[in-house]
Amino acid sequence: MLLGAITAMGPLAIDMYLPTLPAIGADLNASPAATQATVAAFLAGMAIGQVFYGPWADRVGRRPPILIGTAIFAVASVACALAPTIEFLLAGRFVQALGACAGGVVARAVVRDLFDHTETARMLSLMMLIMGLAPILAPLLGSLLLAFGGWPSSFWFQALFGVLITAAVLTRLRESRSEAAAIQAASENPLQSYLALIRRPRLVGYALAGALNGATLFTYIASSPGLMMGAYGLSPAVFPWVFGLNAAAVIGSGQVNRWILRRMTPDQVLARVSLISVGLAVLLVVAAVTGWGERWSVLPLLFLLLASFGFMQGNTMAGALSVDPLRAGSTSALSGAASFAVGALAASLAGAFHDGTARPMAVVMLVSLVGSALALHRLALPKAQP
Repeated sequence: MLLGAITAMGPLAIDMYLPTLPAIGADLNASPAATQATVAAFLAGMAIGQVFYGPWADRVGRRPPILIGTAIFAVASVACALAPTIEFLLAGRFVQALGACAGGVVARAVVRDLFDHTETARMLSLMMLIMGLAPILAPLLGSLLLAFGGWPSSFWFQALFGVLITAAVLTRLRESRSEAAAIQAASENPLQSYLALIRRPRLVGYALAGALNGATLFTYIASSPGLMMGAYGLSPAVFPWVFGLNAAAVIGSGQVNRWILRRMTPDQVLARVSLISVGLAVLLVVAAVTGWGERWSVLPLLFLLLASFGFMQGNTMAGALSVDPLRAGSTSALSGAASFAVGALAASLAGAFHDGTARPMAVVMLVSLVGSALALHRLALPKAQP
């Protein structure tokens, strides 16, 4: 539960303030493009910060990086709440992400410290159940806080969450890094560690497959306020319920994945789901381009497409972590940084081509999922299977 809560800092900070974007734009005199850029700024901070936390967690242990990260997250949340301009908020969101990303990196490394390949995949899916409550509850809470305290209140809540997580880590999280991992980290610098990892095609394949599949989720997160509250006319009160329903698809598929892994290997699940997701993306593009069914075709297809995230993420991360367990922190950081970097790029592309319809989002998702399937089948799976 603690590892899931630590990992939830990022999703909480992304999803809680989505219903407040129109209010932020009105209060800070910012355009929709500028307010949406705060999402991309957060994703960029998540990508960059992970590069530093991973090797550090291998070198000094798991606890110190999490404690530093949660403290940064809490302080930056206060700065966001007090932001007088959209530029200040952009900077605050970037720093906030630098703190939030510590939780995801180190929590995954802790899981790999304790479990083998298949059990790591199952435990990461279990963590998704806890972490996944954020996309369901955070927008609802954000809407409630917006009604009673304005948009800054969501950031005050995030600051409180950061303080509580810091206290929980201090009192409940035990050190899990092995002596062998400590010796390995002491024998090389972070650059050497990353170079050793990127020379492994299987690891690169798993990381790219997970990152490109995850880009669909980030594209959806960045595009959904404009699409649902703009093009489809959903109110800020209704939007969180639709957003939460799609988050339930991610959580539910992650739990189905745990059950399937009792009968199949993670690689077998990946091989099938990667191809199914491409087929769904093709249907989504057809619906978005033709306009057939409008929301009644696009939203159900989005629900099914986002469910692939629950199958892909835990299994691709477990696959990457299994390649070089002694560099679990660096592997977690490399995979996580790739995920958020690709996600930020995908979200920015969808925003740049925004035309008030679902077309840009659907096309970006299709390209991402085709790339995910190619990386998986060309790099990771052929060498992973007998």
